[in-house]
Amino acid sequence: MTARNIKAARGLQLRCKGWQQETILRMLENNLENGERPEDLVVYMNAAKAARDWKSFDAIVATLKDLEADETMVVQSGKPVGRFRSSVFAPRVLLANGNVLGRWGGDAQMFELERAGLTILPGMTAACWQYIGSQGILQGTYQSFAGAAERFFGGSLAGKTILTAGCGGMGGAQPLAGRMAGAATLIVDVDQASLERRLRTGYLDVIAKDLDDALSRIGSLVERREGGSVGLCGNAADVHEELLARSFQPDIVTDQCMVDPYRGYVPSGMSPQQAADLVKSNPEKAVQLASETLARHARAILKFKERGAITFEYGNTLRARASAAGVSEATDLPSFVTLFIRPLFCRGIGPFRWVAASGDPSDIAVVDAIIEDTFPEDHMIRKWIPMAQKFVQFQGLPARIGWLGHGERSKLALLVNKAVADGRISAPIAFTRDHLDAGSVASPFRETEKMKDGSEAISDWPLLNAMLACSNGATLVAIHSNGDKSTSAGHTVIADGTELAQAKLKAVLDADTGIGVIRYADAGYEDAIEARTSASLGIPEMNR
Repeated sequence: MTARNIKAARGLQLRCKGWQQETILRMLENNLENGERPEDLVVYMNAAKAARDWKSFDAIVATLKDLEADETMVVQSGKPVGRFRSSVFAPRVLLANGNVLGRWGGDAQMFELERAGLTILPGMTAACWQYIGSQGILQGTYQSFAGAAERFFGGSLAGKTILTAGCGGMGGAQPLAGRMAGAATLIVDVDQASLERRLRTGYLDVIAKDLDDALSRIGSLVERREGGSVGLCGNAADVHEELLARSFQPDIVTDQCMVDPYRGYVPSGMSPQQAADLVKSNPEKAVQLASETLARHARAILKFKERGAITFEYGNTLRARASAAGVSEATDLPSFVTLFIRPLFCRGIGPFRWVAASGDPSDIAVVDAIIEDTFPEDHMIRKWIPMAQKFVQFQGLPARIGWLGHGERSKLALLVNKAVADGRISAPIAFTRDHLDAGSVASPFRETEKMKDGSEAISDWPLLNAMLACSNGATLVAIHSNGDKSTSAGHTVIADGTELAQAKLKAVLDADTGIGVIRYADAGYEDAIEARTSASLGIPEMNR
């Protein structure tokens, strides 16, 4: 099949019957413009797909172009299956991706269902067409590193080192986040192409030619107390063991490798292509070798911890997989969520995103200016936007991410909708968020780990979140599962300058953060209980 070069459309010319449909189509195209392996419809994680196959992709595009303003397209794990008359207030697109019942949701079973063409691994933002490149996780990673600075290093990472691995679509934010946080960051990846991609897009400063070169560069950054990043091509298990042998001691150790042995974790001594070939020819052997390497990788991280490094998992299920591979002590590693992020979730604060459908960076500049005029100078988003302007290169359609809480997201969106209406912004702005958010996910190894009331595996909350988004008029609503590990909900709501959009934006965004506050209040977190009370959320009789 001839390789396709999918790019998101720019400009003001419509191919669809309205801007709502056109914006969703551009978001889908933007996924592949920024994808890791777009020729296979893979967006990130070496497996998370935007559509099941090219036939499905073409049918999705054709349907969006023909979809009326009162119709809804239904997509089952990347395959469009229906088109229904609904209403102008209903979503234009409904997606359910990778949702498989319990005993069929394990790694091996999911792998076989994918190979049979019955489901897809959705990732999180990938299969609901919300990916904006590595920027999508950038502030969350920065918040974690900055949180480590506040909690363990007196508020500064100057002169400190971060050691991590995994420079793919999500992990690719780590070197820039480390630089922005002021640390000297060494990131290891087994795939040279991943490092080169981050170098091209400004997320990585330099690729070292070997370990000696990498350590020399990191040492210089530490000596000058400068933030910066160095990439090194190699297997994380091998490199980490060699660093231990050389008595190199980082201050912080984390990881964002793709640890799924079927979809990208590369055994020691193999190239990524050799590992992928082995998965196809002998998946049992591939899993065995990957597990052996992952066990070494985890033991090395634990050794750094034993020697004094601050260590935490960044939600890639490394601990659970290491435990299954015989390294049970890996489960003692804390999570970035429990260490740094949960207090923000309790107040409904999380990773909010906006994308300029026009493709014109000046539209994002207008949103930047609205933020400056709207939020107080000491607000975290006022501190973030200047850093994003300085460090972040747009990938695909111009976009931003900024952490905002309950009431703040709708406040910004309504002002943006007015700017679209009066022409200050040339075309609609799509508002989305990461699934790593307060009310959108059940993930016992990540967002909902070790909940105060033991409710980490209760998946009612993301399902309620998705139903609220549907009832409140989101343009796209998705429910995802990552096998038997997590369930999450995503949505897109579009500011197109209309009064209808004004109503939808307020309802969707307030309900989204509101259910998050309620979820954590229900679990007994005091900050969330206070936020629920101050915002008059919840059922008073049940809150006593």
